[in-house]
Amino acid sequence: MKLSQFKFKLPEELIAQYPARYRDESRLMVINRKDGSISHAVFKDIINYFDDKDIFIFNDTKVFPARLYGNKEKTGAKIEVFLLRELNQENRLWDVLVDPARKIRIGNKLYFGEDDSLVAEVIDNTTSRGRTLRFLFDGTHEEFKETLYKLGETPLPRYITRPVEPDDEERYQNIFAKNEGAVVAPAAGLHFSRELLKRMEIKGIEYNFLTLHSGLGNFREIDVEDLTKHKMDSEQMLVTPELVSFVNKAKDENRKVCAVGTSVMRAIESTVSTDGHLKPYDGWTNKFIFPPYDFTVATSLVTNFHMPLSTMLMMTSAFGGYELIDQAYDIAVKEKYRFGAYGDAMLIL
Repeated sequence: MKLSQFKFKLPEELIAQYPARYRDESRLMVINRKDGSISHAVFKDIINYFDDKDIFIFNDTKVFPARLYGNKEKTGAKIEVFLLRELNQENRLWDVLVDPARKIRIGNKLYFGEDDSLVAEVIDNTTSRGRTLRFLFDGTHEEFKETLYKLGETPLPRYITRPVEPDDEERYQNIFAKNEGAVVAPAAGLHFSRELLKRMEIKGIEYNFLTLHSGLGNFREIDVEDLTKHKMDSEQMLVTPELVSFVNKAKDENRKVCAVGTSVMRAIESTVSTDGHLKPYDGWTNKFIFPPYDFTVATSLVTNFHMPLSTMLMMTSAFGGYELIDQAYDIAVKEKYRFGAYGDAMLIL
């Protein structure tokens, strides 16, 4: 497959700037791979497509307030710092992106907060935009993180062009988010409300969790036409023995296994054995899935409507079939489905 095969015209007004009023009341497009049919529903009706003992796998990663605004010493130039990951807890070292990158050099100090309550020093230039910062802070690690996160804001994707609002802190987070480390919310999970999870339990639909800390690599532009030459950024993930036995039992009993989101799909396909069973895994994955690809664990996928040329669209196409997903996206644009993290959802059966 070529990069250009995933280009389509997306009217700007279809990129959702706000979430649906209620999590489980966004629209749901249902795609059946067996007969090629495409139908329309409301998200909370997703349980109608599953039965007692079928299972869902969620990503319980938690988004942290990764975007900060500071000022450069002497010049006072405004600098955006995007926290990627903590490198060293004791020395307060963080891997970050800075913008504008050209203004930042090793040794520069950056000041954050109205009273410059937090100071960071640039100690390494790792890539053209990436940097390592050492935060200068005297308190405990807990006090430092509290100060850092108080200054940070919810890292909404760039295609959400409005300012961040207080509600985003809750809505750009899954209700079951637990393990902190993501800078991108696993958006398919945003549609699940407490009421919907309760209705799933009543119907006998079971669910469990893995952790994959979604990073900015999801939004990095692909700069090669030949997709086999694209390298994904690595993301940290954890598949526990508990989840493994949960999923493998369902597989052995021939029950439906639904992956909620492309991050879950990447994680389970990163740790599947040749006999189609999951294995425990604690490490990193840079797996890039695009058509054609043989999936071995999940029988269905919940995902949002993705941006043109994105790796998430490519994985969706690999699971649903390129022609069928291409047709579904044409319909989504015509029917004015909402795209992006705060948009509508698709269920591929």
